[in-house]
Amino acid sequence: MAVRGPPGIRFLQWLGLTPCWDRQKVYQLWTLFLTFLCYTSYHLSRKPISIVKNELHKNCNTTQNNTNTANCSSWKPFDGSDYESLFGDLDTAFLFAYAGGMFFSGHIAERSNLRYFLVLGMLSSGLMTALFGLGYYWNIHTVAFFVIVQAVAGVVQATGWPAVVTCVGSWFGKGRRGFIMGLWNSHTSVGNILGSLIAAAFVSEAWGLSFVVPGIIIASVGILAFFFLITEPKEVGIVMEDKGRKDSYTVQADGPTQHIPLCERCFNEESETETTEVVPEVASLPVVADSEPLLGEEIKPLSGGPSNPKAISFLGALKIPGVIEFSMCLFFAKLVSYTFLYWLPKYIKDEEDYSPTVSGDMSTLFDVGGIVGGFLAGTISDFTGGRATCCVVMLVLGAPMLYVTQVVFQTKPSTSTAIGMLAALGFLVNGPYALITTAVSADLGTHKSLKGNAKALSTVTAIIDGTGSIGAAVGPLLAGIILNKAGSEQRAAQWDNVFYMLMASDVLACLFLLRVFVKEIKGWCTGRCFEQETSNVT
Repeated sequence: MAVRGPPGIRFLQWLGLTPCWDRQKVYQLWTLFLTFLCYTSYHLSRKPISIVKNELHKNCNTTQNNTNTANCSSWKPFDGSDYESLFGDLDTAFLFAYAGGMFFSGHIAERSNLRYFLVLGMLSSGLMTALFGLGYYWNIHTVAFFVIVQAVAGVVQATGWPAVVTCVGSWFGKGRRGFIMGLWNSHTSVGNILGSLIAAAFVSEAWGLSFVVPGIIIASVGILAFFFLITEPKEVGIVMEDKGRKDSYTVQADGPTQHIPLCERCFNEESETETTEVVPEVASLPVVADSEPLLGEEIKPLSGGPSNPKAISFLGALKIPGVIEFSMCLFFAKLVSYTFLYWLPKYIKDEEDYSPTVSGDMSTLFDVGGIVGGFLAGTISDFTGGRATCCVVMLVLGAPMLYVTQVVFQTKPSTSTAIGMLAALGFLVNGPYALITTAVSADLGTHKSLKGNAKALSTVTAIIDGTGSIGAAVGPLLAGIILNKAGSEQRAAQWDNVFYMLMASDVLACLFLLRVFVKEIKGWCTGRCFEQETSNVT
């Protein structure tokens, strides 16, 4: 059999280092790990700006550790009274460019080599991230330089999400998608945490390194992905099919063609079983080297769809049931999440008078809660089948939690209380956001109305996350505008207004899912009534 796939995998095959057990599982786990690493590095490279803000403009009146005014100089042009507006310009340049790039990246991704597309984006992202930090060493004080770098960074960062979701979606069926992607989606929070810690380690001494080091990291991971990322099963001679909650695959080999069904879930919801039954090769359909595997009638490519499906149009993707509702929900959910991503360290510093380093470290607790929230949301939605219901429950609880956090932080809480509040808030805010951007996007991208057209996944993912990214741009922008209207003595009142905006956004996100939520509830009621009628008959 001729070896295919990325050059690193081909080299390992040439050395004879092939998986000694279930090939599919080995490649699934490897793809899951490498895409996790890729998107962790994406978020790692986005986080430094929120940490460095406290160093670009220092509040010498409230920072306890900076009593010497000579050591409290801010970085021009962020040393004026309009610094918050300038910070808002940086966030807006990145996020609106990211949102715009997202809508195009899905179309480009499904029409190009996915591995090349992802790697090029990672190398470009590393360059732009490092370039922002080099402004420190080149002594650049022109706001246009930083805005342009942020805008270009936003465009190239948009390459990541459609690519990694498509890779994972092509390897895993719907049955365990919420659990797997809920766990996998912790890369967002892990990247934020690592980005915060790395940036905080350098911010007080040389803030340029807070960008240069993450830039080197994402570029290095991009090189690793070029050599070893397997974007779809057929690259290594595996053809998978997804029938509801059942994954099966065919292995192209020199010997008989093997049809191996995996993880069949019985109707009576017994535990998953795994078999490795081998179906003899049909004599009239031999396996030919350097060609796509020829399938018997019992094996259908990707849920019975066409072998070479055409890429779906933008309008065609919008017609898929649920795409618009979940897109608008994500708009407001991501508005809340990204406002915290960019402004939480500043909020903690203003309310608690911590140093920039401590504020950055404290902000990671929000992401720790987000890891748990995303994982549980995916797991529970797998068990219940109610993606929208899980989102609605967490959004309903999220609005009161925002209010409680606002009130508690005004009282200067103890460190342990602040830790608990931030973790709980991250749990409720990032749970729906994580579920929609992963399992929901993958489900809709492989919806039955597409008749097996797997190429729709990149476009659907780009539409949903692109719409959410517009909200991610609007949130930090509005926060900057609100805070810029206040002097230092009115800062607490303006932070209250920011939280009111976030509460309203949380409620709106919930409202957009009401139709899907009601449909899921009706489906459960209908199923329960059917079970009762069946038991009465028997």
